[in-house]
Amino acid sequence: MKAPAILLSSVVLLGAASARAGLPATPDAGTTPLTLTGVQNAIFGQPRFGGTGGSTRVVFDLQAGVTYTLTPTFTGLRIDVQGARVLPSVTARTGSVSEYRAGGGQVTLITPFPLSMTEGWRASEATLATGTRVLILEFGAALSGGASEALRGVVRAAAAPSTPEAQAALDAPLVVASSTPSVAAPVRPTAVATPAPAIAASPASGTATRIAQDLVDSAPPGDSVAPARPGTALPPAPALPSANASQPSDLTGQVAGRLVPGAVLGAPRIGKNPGQTRVVLDLPPGSSYRIVPGSAGLRLELTGVDTTVQAQSSVSPELRSWRYERTLGGVAVTFETGTPTGARSGWRAQLLSPASGDRSRLVIDLSPALADLTPLLPAQRVIAAVPPVPATSGLAILALTPSYVKPRVVIDPGHGGRDPGAVGSVIEKEVTLNVALRVRDLLSAAGVDVVLTRDTDRQLHATKSVDLQQRAATGTPGTQLFVSIHVNAMEARAALRGYGVETWWNPNHPQSAALAGLLQRNMVAVTGAFSQGLKNSQSLSVLRNSRVPAALVEIGFASHPVDGLNLKDANYLDRIAVGLAQGIREALVTGATASGR
Repeated sequence: MKAPAILLSSVVLLGAASARAGLPATPDAGTTPLTLTGVQNAIFGQPRFGGTGGSTRVVFDLQAGVTYTLTPTFTGLRIDVQGARVLPSVTARTGSVSEYRAGGGQVTLITPFPLSMTEGWRASEATLATGTRVLILEFGAALSGGASEALRGVVRAAAAPSTPEAQAALDAPLVVASSTPSVAAPVRPTAVATPAPAIAASPASGTATRIAQDLVDSAPPGDSVAPARPGTALPPAPALPSANASQPSDLTGQVAGRLVPGAVLGAPRIGKNPGQTRVVLDLPPGSSYRIVPGSAGLRLELTGVDTTVQAQSSVSPELRSWRYERTLGGVAVTFETGTPTGARSGWRAQLLSPASGDRSRLVIDLSPALADLTPLLPAQRVIAAVPPVPATSGLAILALTPSYVKPRVVIDPGHGGRDPGAVGSVIEKEVTLNVALRVRDLLSAAGVDVVLTRDTDRQLHATKSVDLQQRAATGTPGTQLFVSIHVNAMEARAALRGYGVETWWNPNHPQSAALAGLLQRNMVAVTGAFSQGLKNSQSLSVLRNSRVPAALVEIGFASHPVDGLNLKDANYLDRIAVGLAQGIREALVTGATASGR
């Protein structure tokens, strides 16, 4: 049957699609809007469905002049059609396509499983013996390949949307539901990361390329970073002399001895280490200091000392500049760090006795990766009780009197067994299990049924992709939340750019963004760690395959010389666990759960 004619005054065709149609593509193809005049007779729709062995095939006829783009998403495949009228339709189906929706220039094939750029679907074009050009789509949970080589030019990546819920969770005042005072740690300004374009399918073919792409799309960030070769890893930053991380840096202090009138403060002595800068001020007897942390750095207020106006810029990555200013009582020293400093994070200080002469040394270390390593008080380890939730089993629903059960939460310690995860200052699989066990104990005492995907050094499956899917599958009906714990890493040449905590989410569930925001905010508040914010620019298997609100937390970077020391510190891991437990509790009591749709 010959396709009806279409009258066009200007048709813009996209890349490979225009070549297939036998028409020239305009220089700005894909950006200029389609302009139609006369009567648009071409139609798109009325596909033919078929299925074999767990997959579903959908075939569309392509009339002359029709172009399209394909966008795989977490809920199915979207087809945006140009040059034809899309026939409106909404039809429920079974198998690997659960629903067909069409209208308004767009067709959506809903699948019961998420699609990545290469997984869950295939697309190709063919010309039948009748001369009809057709688009052939196949869907199946076990299928892989994505678009054929000829159609790669019409595939678009779907950016994961950011949501107001995620930002609201970060911006809300921190409420620690406990009978004890809240942890004294500042909340850093945190922003939701702008979604980056999803990774496009590689044009290269072959099994090795596909497997590599699958790992990039599915595995948590940092998983593909190989351990640094001997001699390439950055050495850990030096601690303050005689410093005790269990004691917070004093915000005020005074040098012993009688005040010497007219004593002049000399320029600071500066030492640079990977990821950390040390500043030493020589203070005369009788002088005193007060340290004021702020959003742009530290301000040091000195009394009993005088100086001349001095300044220096571009000192180091951790110290952008310093300057001296005379005040009525002495000297004000400003250290511009470029990242926020808190009462116990971003810096450390210690007043040391003179090495020679009569001047004491105020030693200040600056690094955005310096977190709060002081121990929590016993009362600060208590998580307030979580109320039970209505039972969801069939018998409970039929009962005349509603029954209640403990809310169930799945905690997933990343890696295990032969899969160590990131290897640097620590081994990821050991740290994630350590933290998961602490979170379990905290939440269990608060009335939560905590399920661990592993409680020993083991992996769920020898194949990475299957292991990740099995972890996500533990979120069975009745589970409220799923939280996966990981440690990040960066290549040795970029290690100094990676520090702090971040939380990942995928739009697998309406409440996942809110859960991620609560976890990130509480972790940062309790640890004082640098906040890398919320991330959703990658499709992560352990998140997208979960059917309940899910988030993946990266609790630090094993590759960073300062952050690596945090991950080795029991007090830091304790604080991370408390922050996670508080965030999970807040999600449970505020409805950011599977039952809170």
